[in-house]
Amino acid sequence: MTVEALMDLRKRVDETLHQHRAKLQKQLERIAVVGGRRVVRGVGSVLKGKKVPPKYRGPSGETWAGRGAKPSWLVAAIKGGKKLDDFLIDKSARKGRKKRRSKR
Repeated sequence: MTVEALMDLRKRVDETLHQHRAKLQKQLERIAVVGGRRVVRGVGSVLKGKKVPPKYRGPSGETWAGRGAKPSWLVAAIKGGKKLDDFLIDKSARKGRKKRRSKR
């Protein structure tokens, strides 16, 4: 093949790929809209925004669920020689904790 024929072939392949891509995007948009609302998957955490019971309690009654950065009272106590396990709340004493069922 000549260089001009190869360039022409490349141009036709690019056009075909762009057309095919546009068709696939339209199909995805139709599939992604369910009940008038757009379905978005894989964004954020399942636990984001959900309230979890406290896992640790400080000497003054402060609590921490074990998520995010350690609170200042806990950091200060650990620097003072205490262990993280010293602040654990007994699991049987937790209120409002529900058992999770498997989705099988």
